[in-house]
Amino acid sequence: MGKFSERLKNIGPGALVAAAFIGPGTVTSCSTSGASYGYTLLWAMLLSVISVIIMQSMAARLGIVSKMGLGQALRTKYTNPVARIFLAVLVIAAVFVGNIAYETGNITGSVLGVQSAFSSLSGDGAKKVIIIVIAIVAAVLLWSGSYVYIEKFLTALVVIMGVVFFVTAFAAKPDWAAVFKGMFGFQVPDTDGKAWMTVAALMGTTVVPYNIYLHASSASKKWGDDSDVSEGLANSRLDSIISIGLGGLISMAIIICAGATMNVTGTTITSGGEMAQSLEPLLGSWATVFFGIGLFAAGISSTITAPLAAAFASTGILGWDEDLKSTRFKVFWIIVVAFGLIASLFLGKSPQEIILFAQAANAFLLPITGILLLIVANDRKIMKEYANKLWFNVLVVMVIGVFIFIAARNMNAFIDGFNALISK
Repeated sequence: MGKFSERLKNIGPGALVAAAFIGPGTVTSCSTSGASYGYTLLWAMLLSVISVIIMQSMAARLGIVSKMGLGQALRTKYTNPVARIFLAVLVIAAVFVGNIAYETGNITGSVLGVQSAFSSLSGDGAKKVIIIVIAIVAAVLLWSGSYVYIEKFLTALVVIMGVVFFVTAFAAKPDWAAVFKGMFGFQVPDTDGKAWMTVAALMGTTVVPYNIYLHASSASKKWGDDSDVSEGLANSRLDSIISIGLGGLISMAIIICAGATMNVTGTTITSGGEMAQSLEPLLGSWATVFFGIGLFAAGISSTITAPLAAAFASTGILGWDEDLKSTRFKVFWIIVVAFGLIASLFLGKSPQEIILFAQAANAFLLPITGILLLIVANDRKIMKEYANKLWFNVLVVMVIGVFIFIAARNMNAFIDGFNALISK
């Protein structure tokens, strides 16, 4: 028991991943799923979490064994200049630019959470002040250059989200038999023709490509210097299962809360902010405040992880040191935070063009990143005796198949949304 408790104290990189994927987009997707289809699509979130644990444990193993992030490992494997340029363009264009786009939604989601919890701060002037404060908090924490501080802060936010969303879900008094059925029923309702798109949204918002870069790099910093690789891998596996599992339970709690309240009353939800505000007539003002705090925590956690992941991926693929205190590293995350700040201040509540681009980048990068990680994890020069086993490769190939499905679904949503946008 003593060894288990010691490993619990080592939880960290997995919590970063959970903090990253539980952003405003996840809160919105889960709220929409619960409001529209009740508990029916809980199975999609369960499969997403299993897929994330499989892929992220492989990314963490890469970081611990090779002492490199995925970007650095790709440069080690592919020494041809043309291949390196191609990979650099791919990663920077999709991860870095994509995270710039997502940062806008992260900051906006944090603001919606604050304004949902505290109605006195609902004015436009207050909104701009909140945006600036959130950007400053993220920048100060990242500027510290301390991986330990960032890890502890984000772990605390994940715990806060867990408490908030679990309490709200239980207070909604769901039908637990229906919840269990939805989790293992594997049904897709055909009531409005949009259920499969919601499945894709739930999976796409949980299985995030930039988290693979984030996890490999953060695991290498957490356990890469340990002399006992096996011990580091054991700590990492427990970290991934507990942290990412908790993240999945948080997402399910949001679906359950929306299913027990919004779905019953027939209320339509299109954002996490609306979800928070709509809870008051059903659960009282405390639930609105609680859910708003959870939405704020989801937004600010992703506001920190998105620029961090962009910097890890970009510096790694360019062959630069993934040092949080280096000037080059700081330049990348500063650009991401600055763009998110400017876009949140001047492009309105819902900058559609930016979010659409982020969806497209995610759709392209998700299966490609999975395949690149699989290739590197099977390279014995890099991974030595810790290269993938056959049974694990089979699991990963199945997960990548899901990634390709998500990519196709997200691209359809991107094309439809883009056509609707240009037709206005």
